[in-house]
Amino acid sequence: MLELKNLSTRYGQVQVLWEVSLTVGDGELVCLLGPNAAGKSTTIKTILGLVDPFAGEVLFGGQRIDRLRPGDVVRAGIAPVMEGRRIFPDLTVYENLLMGAYTRTDAAGIRDDIEKVYDRFPVLRERRSQLAGTLSGGEQQMLAIGRALLARPKLLIMDEPSMGLSPLYVEKTFDIIQDLNKQGIAILLVEQNANMALTIANRGYVLQTGRVVLQDTAHGLLNHPMMKSSYLEL
Repeated sequence: MLELKNLSTRYGQVQVLWEVSLTVGDGELVCLLGPNAAGKSTTIKTILGLVDPFAGEVLFGGQRIDRLRPGDVVRAGIAPVMEGRRIFPDLTVYENLLMGAYTRTDAAGIRDDIEKVYDRFPVLRERRSQLAGTLSGGEQQMLAIGRALLARPKLLIMDEPSMGLSPLYVEKTFDIIQDLNKQGIAILLVEQNANMALTIANRGYVLQTGRVVLQDTAHGLLNHPMMKSSYLEL
């Protein structure tokens, strides 16, 4: 479904990614792991069209998307849940959900999908007229996920979804991610919480200083000496 081929990206003269290659198959849950400043977020931004690569390709469904604008990437079937939630704090919960459907014109379908989000996250129905900025961190994460679902994505890209959440909401968030994947949505999960990510993922990649240094099944990574010494004990 998603394929990065030898992707290299830089900001000005500073190169951040070096020939990064990874794949996410149809219905897979793949995690991208690594420390701060490893290039994880830059990888995501390149896929989403927020940063242009200077070498390599990004393919989705066999078609190149590395020169598309972000809105066209969403139309192609990729929706992001960005680091820090990035909800619109001065809009209501309902208005935030509508923003997720900005590429769509099927009003009836949008209404139905908002009801499905409310069914999945009943607290959002209760707070639909409340300003999003007044929600708790966990509720904002539910809203960010619900907003992404309004794009009817084939692939969800989730950047550090556990960041800043209480332990209870971290566990709830990973349950939600796993449930969405079981319903057939492919997911690329970017996380520093390697233990949690690898318990639900099919496969994983590890980035260090902009390079893929390790890739394996989730089980293989959980048992890899480098992972145990560098990540899993943190």
